[in-house]
Amino acid sequence: MDFLPDREEMLLKLYSTYENFPLGKTDMIDDATQFGAAVASARKALGLTQRELALAINSGERFIVDLEAGKPTAQLGKALAAAKAVGLLLTATGISQA
Repeated sequence: MDFLPDREEMLLKLYSTYENFPLGKTDMIDDATQFGAAVASARKALGLTQRELALAINSGERFIVDLEAGKPTAQLGKALAAAKAVGLLLTATGISQA
C-alpha cells in the first residue's frame, strides 16, 4: 500500500514550492480543456500526483482526473481551489462597471 502524507504535509509541500514555480507566463484560457491542461501542467511542474492534489484540496482523485481532462461541468469552486493549490493565478478582465 502506498504511503499518503496527511493534508497538512501536502499543503506545506505545495506552498513551499511556489517560490520555485515559473512566474510571469500568461496564457488566455478559452475553455475547460485548456483550463484542465493548465492545472495538469502546473501540478506536474510541482511534482505532485493527481491523488496528492486531490488530498490537498480535500477532493476526490476522480475530480482531478475529470478537471484535467477538460470536463466542462466540473464544479467551479473545486476547480478554483485546484488552480490555486498549484499556483495558477486567475485574473478577470473586461469592461469595468463602476
